[in-house]
Amino acid sequence: MAYIVNKTDGTVLATITDGTINNTTSLTLFGKSYSGFGELLNENLVKLLENSASTASPAAPLRGEIWFDTNINQLKVYDGANFKPTGGAKSQATAPASPSAGDLWVDSDDKQLYFWTGSAWQLAGPVYTEGQQLSGFKIETVGSATGDKVIASMFNGTIRVAVLSSSTFTPSAGSPASTPLLTNGFAQIYTGITLNSSIGAAFNGSTTSANQLNTDTSIADNGLNIAGKNFMRKDIAQTTQGGITIDDNAGIVVGESQEGEITVSSNNLIIANASEDKNIAFKINNSGNIVEAITIDGDNSRVGIFTTAPTVPLEITGNVKITGNLSVTGEYDTLSTTNVLMNDVFLQLNNGNETNVDSGIKIDRDSAREAKLYYSAGDGFWVAGKSESGTYSQIIRSEDAVVDGDANKQKVLKTTAAGNVKVSTLTLAAVGVVAATDTGNLNVPTTGAVAESIKRWGGSVITADAGVTGNTVAGNRYVETVAPTSVQGSDGDLWFVREV
Repeated sequence: MAYIVNKTDGTVLATITDGTINNTTSLTLFGKSYSGFGELLNENLVKLLENSASTASPAAPLRGEIWFDTNINQLKVYDGANFKPTGGAKSQATAPASPSAGDLWVDSDDKQLYFWTGSAWQLAGPVYTEGQQLSGFKIETVGSATGDKVIASMFNGTIRVAVLSSSTFTPSAGSPASTPLLTNGFAQIYTGITLNSSIGAAFNGSTTSANQLNTDTSIADNGLNIAGKNFMRKDIAQTTQGGITIDDNAGIVVGESQEGEITVSSNNLIIANASEDKNIAFKINNSGNIVEAITIDGDNSRVGIFTTAPTVPLEITGNVKITGNLSVTGEYDTLSTTNVLMNDVFLQLNNGNETNVDSGIKIDRDSAREAKLYYSAGDGFWVAGKSESGTYSQIIRSEDAVVDGDANKQKVLKTTAAGNVKVSTLTLAAVGVVAATDTGNLNVPTTGAVAESIKRWGGSVITADAGVTGNTVAGNRYVETVAPTSVQGSDGDLWFVREV
């Protein structure tokens, strides 16, 4: 009768016919009445005893079967697909070959434990080798006047460099755990990180803020981080992209001797040079040339505009344009020109003075002499004159002259619209007969002389239609119905145009 061999879970592993063997597993299974089964039975027991110790895994393994891998001297178990390490650590100087995920290895030289991640050996601890001695963090409990405190001490080669604490306290002198602190640079522990004072420990390198200070790229101010380049230094020249507000009246002081000052007093802005007799200068760049536009002369208390050496309290080099009124208390003086030029069409004097006073122009001539042209407020007309005569005469306007000198005695005459002048009498200084040929005589001829100088009617008559083209007899009188031509007559001739 055949054997039916079942596994632990009840499933059938194999059916073995009488007198036969089965090798579907790593052991040899034999049927009823199989001859020579004793050797096979003993070999099966040996395999079980040594967990199939071999360099190759058992053939046809069953899930849960154990195999001792002699390649790495490690016990493994079959999970239904692969043989996996059963656990435990190997202690040796070099890393085990062909490890499986989860394997442990103790480095016997450095006294450190590693585990295999599936791709590399990862150090589990300690973080320092035996030769490096205690280095890294060590959690400790130390005594204090307010109770035990848990601290994290940072060591380097057994030397405690820093202590990390969540509170500030003084280690108790009577606490054994506190003694190394008190005697090795930690008489006081502070909240945060306390450095060892006995070795001169200091922070070097970068912290969050220091890293920001060292960056060359701008980081937006989000309320937490500001780029280091946005902090201003006081030891070198700096440029700011934002405004600067000094909320103090002391303002700004500049200069090696603190000469320059920009301050505020009673809400008044004050710009000052504290150095005795020194200047204040305002300069501009004019087409690449640095020009001193305004100079305040501290030695002479003067102001110069486009002049660095003003000779009066205010001196301006160049043209001046004023939009508005110019009020001058004192005299106007000009040294550089003989004419004062104005574009305005009127010059107004006595502006705003409602009192009727004489106003005009006075010209200084020499010592104690002057000439005036002014409006006489009392007379109501313009007058002109000079001081040495002692009197000033009215300036006659056209409307002040008259055409009727007979009715208006002692008045200036002017012609009528027809060109006439009327007087009572006319006295001539030079009268007489003026010869027709005397063209340079300035005497005024009398009426008789005038009549005599022109020949009476009946003189010779020469007409153009008679074919005369010229005249050789001076003084002839010509009568014609048309105007003479340019070739007729001689100098001094008279022409009469008669009606047809």
